[in-house]
Amino acid sequence: MTSTQLDQLCINTLRTLSIDAVQQAHSGHPGTPMGAAPTAYCLWQNFLRFDPAAPNWINRDRFVLSAGHACALLYSLLHLCGVKADSASYSTEDRLNQRLAVTLDDLKTFRQLGSRCTGHPESGWTSGVETTTGPLGQGAATSVGMAMAERWLAASYNRPDFDLFSYNVYALCSDGDMMEGITSEAASLAGHLKLSGLCWVYDANRISIEGATALTFTEEVATRFSAYGWQVLQIDNANDLTALRDGYQRFLASTDRPTLIIVRSHIGYGAPHKQDSSNAHGEPLGAEEVRLTKEFYGCDPDAQFDVPDGVIAHFSSQFGQRGATARADWTALFAGYRSQYPDLAEQLAQMQRRDLPRGWDDALPDFAADAKGLSTRDASSQVLNAIAAQMPWLLGGSADLAPSTKTHLTFDFAGDFQPPGDDPKTSYRGRNMHFGVREHAMCAIGSGLSLSYLRPYVSSFLIFTDYCRGALRLAAMMELPLIAIWTHDSISLGEDGPTHQPIEQLASLRAMPGMIVLRPADANEVVAAWRVIMQLTDKPVCLVLTRQALPTLDRASCASADGVAYGAYVLADAVDGKPDVLLLATGSEVALCMAAYEKLTADGIRARVISMPSWELFDSQSQDYRDQIMPPTVIARVAVEQASVFGWERYTGLTGAIIGMRSFGLSAPAAVVTQHFGFESAHVVAAAREQLTRQLPNQS
Repeated sequence: MTSTQLDQLCINTLRTLSIDAVQQAHSGHPGTPMGAAPTAYCLWQNFLRFDPAAPNWINRDRFVLSAGHACALLYSLLHLCGVKADSASYSTEDRLNQRLAVTLDDLKTFRQLGSRCTGHPESGWTSGVETTTGPLGQGAATSVGMAMAERWLAASYNRPDFDLFSYNVYALCSDGDMMEGITSEAASLAGHLKLSGLCWVYDANRISIEGATALTFTEEVATRFSAYGWQVLQIDNANDLTALRDGYQRFLASTDRPTLIIVRSHIGYGAPHKQDSSNAHGEPLGAEEVRLTKEFYGCDPDAQFDVPDGVIAHFSSQFGQRGATARADWTALFAGYRSQYPDLAEQLAQMQRRDLPRGWDDALPDFAADAKGLSTRDASSQVLNAIAAQMPWLLGGSADLAPSTKTHLTFDFAGDFQPPGDDPKTSYRGRNMHFGVREHAMCAIGSGLSLSYLRPYVSSFLIFTDYCRGALRLAAMMELPLIAIWTHDSISLGEDGPTHQPIEQLASLRAMPGMIVLRPADANEVVAAWRVIMQLTDKPVCLVLTRQALPTLDRASCASADGVAYGAYVLADAVDGKPDVLLLATGSEVALCMAAYEKLTADGIRARVISMPSWELFDSQSQDYRDQIMPPTVIARVAVEQASVFGWERYTGLTGAIIGMRSFGLSAPAAVVTQHFGFESAHVVAAAREQLTRQLPNQS
């Protein structure tokens, strides 16, 4: 069999495995895997630098399937290429001696419980899946973060004769990806940054769920990307392997811009009756159509999940051997690098283990009691800079709001992440990243940076998490330690009014599985919050901060801020430690509860103030600890938070009082707004008294 015949056999095997997986599941998308199989095959077999024996090798090329509905194609590639299981999610019992990331049995159980072939790709569950995709545009945007990480790693760690980082990032995109706004945000930034190691391959099959894309999508994509500063290449026939190879070669030859390769394909190519039908996109072909399609490909129409002789060997001889050789060469290079630059090599090892460098917290500030205090965003700025100066791979930025979110790294050697130019503080080594007004793409890019072993932070106003939620949700799903810093956290921002005053955002973030939300009450709680954040390795965190100054509490007369690590702690208590009423709050409202506590105590009422910076951390504590903080016998409770009351009943009970927001805010000076909505210590005192009047008789 000639090499050309072997190529076609491998492509058709990718197609038929994908068809069979979807057909057996009675669910899925067969069309794109069929049409895009040559495009993906040419990339993997001839260009992708990826060692199947080490799918987490740090200098591997990345392949992101942004068109996540085509995952049957990716799973078929992982199986045929022999990619090994290399993830904590696999047990030795999973794979016995095979240790394959995707077995034939996985393909046969596509979209079924326990299969490594989930309905859309899930990073961390299936080795070789670089990022979780499905919501269109997310993979493309995340790939920009991966390409930014490569540029930063190369600028920071490459040395003469030691070219450690030189990988490329490829993303296979669909028509739907090109329609999503997040893709435009990410592409615009990638063009500005001249990310020459980034290649998006656009499988332009001109079909969406509702029918032909002509219904809604008639723009000139090539012109748009040219305007972004991308190199744009067009291939008229996805089955033309010569043209595909030329396109990938032209990408590799480009050194000053990212590349978009537009590949024209027919969805369900080869299916004689459905190749122009949108049904092939979102539905199994059906038994008869499967037979006809296999016959069209020259395959046995009665064979299912068939891998013909020679296919796996052909992948191994090219894809496998190229990757193994590249990693072996790199490993030898790194050994020399470690000998010559042991400190830098150790940093890279710590990064990959998600370890903290020794002394990372040596310079953390300790804030003295101060009635005037400072905003928690200002306190966070001091802490962030103190940590980042000791931890070289802590980096990030804001969606054009760094002066307001106070997230700019100000030490001399921080620099700005930009294409190299005349300014010595501007290079790909810079750690201040400027995302522009692109909140959604920023968060997906943050995930790409995190997936590349860096420790990124992103920031904006809390209200704009509405624009970020899709990407934040996937960060939580992937268990990435992404740091998201949100400021202007309540109606206390004042004059900007209800469009900028967050109400439901805290509840929304708290509802997200795996997300840690931290809303510290003063500067020292900010320090304690950062101690928690930096030790997280498998959860993203939302750090929610104020614009307005908050009193720095006197820790000599109230509890240590170390209690933040437990999510909630007793800040001030009744003299005998036996309270009659509990005052619960987060963030700026803790000061209100402290003022109310002083009044109640003076009046002989036994009150306890509980600072609750993180519901998630508190809920993860033992029942004994939670009962110590909130004794079940004390049912007189008042919760105070300048946000939606939704969810507080889990701590107050159905009869407790919740002083919160039940409407949007209004535009006025902050003091006027908070007074209007009842956020005053006198209101807290009155609510506590009412609770005692209602509850104390029941405690006899």
